[in-house]
Amino acid sequence: MMIKKLLIAVMATTFATAVFAQVEPAVKETAKATAESAKEAGDNLKAAGSSQPNKSVDKAKAHIHKAKAHAHRHQAKKAADAAVH
Repeated sequence: MMIKKLLIAVMATTFATAVFAQVEPAVKETAKATAESAKEAGDNLKAAGSSQPNKSVDKAKAHIHKAKAHAHRHQAKKAADAAVH
């Protein structure tokens, strides 16, 4: 009886570790995409209140953050699909 409980506990731990290993890349990429989106919003807000030379620089930075966020979302989707299939 004690061995059966021990085996069940070991199997549950192994299963949980395997699931986490599959989900972790998707979670990391989603977090990176969210961070880039926040940076983009901050740069757009900064550009709205700045003078002309700085405004174009801030808009360019926001555009770069948007592209990075798009790439991270794509990677997160691929990781999530890989974890499911």
